[in-house]
Amino acid sequence: MTASALDRDRVVFRRTHAHKGRHLAVTPANSATKHLSYGRIRLDAEVPGVSFDAGAEEVGLVCLQGAGTVTVDGQSFAMGRYDAMYIPRDAHVDVRTDAAVDLAEFRAPVENRYPLRHVRYAEVVADPGLHFRAGGPSSSRTLNMLLAKNVEAGRLMAGVTWSEPGHWTSWPPHEHAALAEELYVYYDMPPEAFGIQLVYTDRLEPERIEMVRDGDVVIMPKGFHPNVSIPGYAISFLWIMAADRELEDRKFGAVNVHPDFAQTPSGLDKGR
Repeated sequence: MTASALDRDRVVFRRTHAHKGRHLAVTPANSATKHLSYGRIRLDAEVPGVSFDAGAEEVGLVCLQGAGTVTVDGQSFAMGRYDAMYIPRDAHVDVRTDAAVDLAEFRAPVENRYPLRHVRYAEVVADPGLHFRAGGPSSSRTLNMLLAKNVEAGRLMAGVTWSEPGHWTSWPPHEHAALAEELYVYYDMPPEAFGIQLVYTDRLEPERIEMVRDGDVVIMPKGFHPNVSIPGYAISFLWIMAADRELEDRKFGAVNVHPDFAQTPSGLDKGR
């Protein structure tokens, strides 16, 4: 296997939603991440529940589909679409459903224990600093900051972004490698829909130009990372970040815009 192929295997993961039950698809052991792990918890009548321990990592959960109940150290919380949870290290977690649920799970190691937090999506929509539109012609999208400045945590940050059909997101091209690593999880895209994800440090020789579909993950340990949806279809993705330094680098809306687009507002300042 060539070095370039090996590198690609550590930053691009396909169909991460294909497993029933609980499955971690991305970890520092099999990917380019230093801190961040990601997986899915998909439950239904056949597999109605799972349990696991946080250990030395803080854990985030985001409900992408369905509904279920998450119990953390004996406290139970109902989870509906786009509800989120922040779970402190050393916690025990149980997830159950009476029908079906699809949760994204993500983790990062921390030294400290931060408060358990249940974030209802209704709270996010009601806060203009957490739910807002950004971009202009051909780059308009909706951002939802689910685990951001509204949650006390050590490293983890997460939210969901929806493009308009055929539009760019993560525009203008920006990066934040000095503060955090990031990955995008594409979801809620019909089989015929796809997007194009770029990751580059050199604008003439991009490191990644990837077709992305439902369930795909692209890791951005560094580099500018705009993406675009095909005409007639939107792209939806869960973005997950892990700060390099616990607490100190956990910042919102702090991005380095590519010099070619320095005059274009990122629109992310609302999330600070």
